[in-house]
Amino acid sequence: MSTTKTGNETVDQKAAEVGEGLSRAEVKHVKESRRPRAAVVYEIVRTEGEAELIRPFSALWWSGVAAGISIGFSFLTEAALAAHLPISEWRPIIAKLGYAVGFLIVILGRQQLFTENVLTAVLPVISRRKLDWLISMIRLWGIVLAANVVGCFVFALAMASLPIVGSDVGKEMHEIVVHLMANSPWEMFAKGIGAGWVIAALVWILASNDDLQFFVIGLLTYLIALFGFTHIVAGSAEAIYGVLTGATSITQAFFGFFLPTLAGNIFGGTILFSVLSYAQVREEISASRRARR
Repeated sequence: MSTTKTGNETVDQKAAEVGEGLSRAEVKHVKESRRPRAAVVYEIVRTEGEAELIRPFSALWWSGVAAGISIGFSFLTEAALAAHLPISEWRPIIAKLGYAVGFLIVILGRQQLFTENVLTAVLPVISRRKLDWLISMIRLWGIVLAANVVGCFVFALAMASLPIVGSDVGKEMHEIVVHLMANSPWEMFAKGIGAGWVIAALVWILASNDDLQFFVIGLLTYLIALFGFTHIVAGSAEAIYGVLTGATSITQAFFGFFLPTLAGNIFGGTILFSVLSYAQVREEISASRRARR
């Protein structure tokens, strides 16, 4: 077998060696069953990120507003499940399954969610290393985050002022807000790191496997609720509802929840996951680019 020159060629030739001794049909089955390499997943996410970075303002804005409204259903569904379950030790475990509902609507509906863009928008910046890409990333983050918060406000205002939910569900919504705001700013930040990492991992996994989207989204976002992690968009629906109903103050919601959680989500999804994801594929990508020159 000839000597290989790049990491990609090495992988392909080693894969071919594995096929020796197998029938043609079995070799085909092996190739079809192979999961994409990390470098392939990286390129998929990076390409999607570049497409998002050049989308017009109106497309990003209205999709972000829709996502903010949709994510509110995580808050509402968790409260509704809690209201209809008997008092028991396992009640919160079951009720937190409702937290996944809003994320399922947003991600499967291809709506713009800020924490998803933390990973997808960062990878092109890391790869290109140019100022204009950084500016485009900041623009994307600003538009989507603002739109998400507006959508959360619309949802929270509807829940607080319209006769949509009964008193039992409203009571559980109040309890969720109180539980969230019981965290100190440092706890909000630390738990925000966890949520940022999980959402970035979710984006990475979905890029490599389209067959189990519903299950993967449901499981990973359920873990955010189960572990008590703080998510800037889902939590904003809760915090804004708390402000509108008098359960918390604007100052506490902004300085005690919003800022530290935002910092935690960005740190978990960008500094940790994005940088480490790039580090594991950097040499393969560099070798491929040199080979194409």
